[in-house]
Amino acid sequence: MLQIQCFEFSPFAENTYVITGTDRQCLIVDPGSYGASEEIKLTEYIEANGLTPVALLNTHAHIDHIFGNHYVKHKWNVPLYLSSLDIPLFERAESMAALWNLKYTPSPLPDEDLTPGELTLAGITLEVRHVPGHAPGHMVFIHHESKNVLCGDTLFQGSIGRTDLPGGNHEQLLQNIYEQLFSLPDDYALLSGHGSATSVGEERAHNPFF
Repeated sequence: MLQIQCFEFSPFAENTYVITGTDRQCLIVDPGSYGASEEIKLTEYIEANGLTPVALLNTHAHIDHIFGNHYVKHKWNVPLYLSSLDIPLFERAESMAALWNLKYTPSPLPDEDLTPGELTLAGITLEVRHVPGHAPGHMVFIHHESKNVLCGDTLFQGSIGRTDLPGGNHEQLLQNIYEQLFSLPDDYALLSGHGSATSVGEERAHNPFF
């Protein structure tokens, strides 16, 4: 049985996910942990549940989703998966942190280039889909068996991701949500990068952007 734990981290109220698969192995997705107290909270959950992280996955590389990359990478010595299309966002991360007057330890570069297709880690098989528009390399992770979609900042409850940041494209995001997310069955849960979980059916029917 897949187990998904969500943490709300950083001043941006970003959702960080720990996904537990077989043999107590887990994946850490979009670690937004900001500062020692949030790093401790993440670590205590993992250690208290006897988990072994085996990979770090980023849906995209905006700063609120990578605050904890350096910590996770070095704490557990796990490979970092990210689309190479988003590497330029790493280069702007420090200036973005300065803009918000926030501290930021630079993220390591990815070990593995995320591309659309099937990815199996920790006994968990995910379908990876490319959904650009919020960020050039934005990927979403679909676990068909449990009908869960980690959709990052593409689609939120009643909203969509920002498209006014570098690399954003409003029309591209809308088109890709239609093609890559609304093509899924209504009962698939959408676990977003901010805010509450929702569903494909709920957003297809009621999201004001559509």
